[in-house]
Amino acid sequence: MLDADLAGLYGTTTKRLNEQVKRNRGRFPEDFMFQLTTKEKAEVVANCDHLAKLKFSPVLPNAFTEHGAIMVASVLNTQRAIQVSVFVVRAFVKLREMLSTHKELAHKLAALERKLQNHDESIRSLVVAIRQLMAPPEPKKRPIGFLVEEAKVPYITRMKRKS
Repeated sequence: MLDADLAGLYGTTTKRLNEQVKRNRGRFPEDFMFQLTTKEKAEVVANCDHLAKLKFSPVLPNAFTEHGAIMVASVLNTQRAIQVSVFVVRAFVKLREMLSTHKELAHKLAALERKLQNHDESIRSLVVAIRQLMAPPEPKKRPIGFLVEEAKVPYITRMKRKS
């Protein structure tokens, strides 16, 4: 969340929120808060209509992670901040539950696809086997004439050779 969004939630100004963050810099390591680059700021302003006022601001906004958003409440230490921090914690917990549900569904869907693929292969092999059973075997063609044991050549063929 951006500093402007958090300030609105906590009922304070962005300037006041950033002052408190600067005074308590030790509570906001890099994994709790970071400052957006110029390019990131332009992208956020382009994608979020409610941040249009940031477009011409010379200051780069701070972005807070889940833990940073909760830490801001302890820095501000107002009744509104306490209420909002509880709300923020619940919102992030709900978001995490939704993501885990989607992951579980994705895993189940992948397992189902693998199962169906195995069934498809089994059905194909059954169809091939049934077609082989349905097709009548080709009769063996026997040569015309009599076979003589010693030469194993048809008798008629041997007769033609002698004459």
